[in-house]
Amino acid sequence: MLRRILYCLPLLVFTKAGFAECECLWQGSFADVQAATDLVVSGTVIAGKGNSIDLDIAKTMRGASPTEQVRIWLKREDNCRPEAKLFPTGSSWVMALQRIDQLAPGGFNPSTPNISFGRVGDYQLSSCGGYWLKLSNQHVTGALVDSPRWAHDPKMSPVLLDLVAAFVAGKVEAPALLEASREDPALRDLMLDTRAFMRGDME
Repeated sequence: MLRRILYCLPLLVFTKAGFAECECLWQGSFADVQAATDLVVSGTVIAGKGNSIDLDIAKTMRGASPTEQVRIWLKREDNCRPEAKLFPTGSSWVMALQRIDQLAPGGFNPSTPNISFGRVGDYQLSSCGGYWLKLSNQHVTGALVDSPRWAHDPKMSPVLLDLVAAFVAGKVEAPALLEASREDPALRDLMLDTRAFMRGDME
């Protein structure tokens, strides 16, 4: 219970206009934070409304969802979560999600259901670490491993989704992710072409 309370508790500062803004400590890259979340999945955003998105799950890496689609609640007021506009309909992601087990005081208003802290049983996405990775052509990019603080989209080589899934399952270690993320894509393609040539697959 204490972990969940701390997870949702932002450090607040007040702007000159008097509005609270979220500040939180950087929890680390995806490799550091994913194990402490309830659900790690890959999927595609199929809808968005207000500060929530619906993710159609393609692969569950850890945890269990009762449905094939999950609703994820994002930034509202001082919540330490990313903006919903970062996840447009049709985009694909790997996400490490925390289940909403309790409502914050005043967290859900039936009069404004699209702007909310979220409903019990739904999920939230933190902005305090590498809790999401961009997915394209079965490869991911983002704050995967050993990334700079607060850099959610650092420069890196795309890493195969299956390798990330193997890491989440405990089958490979973080250094394997780091090595893959530092590999030169041009060199990798050259090596693949060379292997194909050696097999006589190229003219």
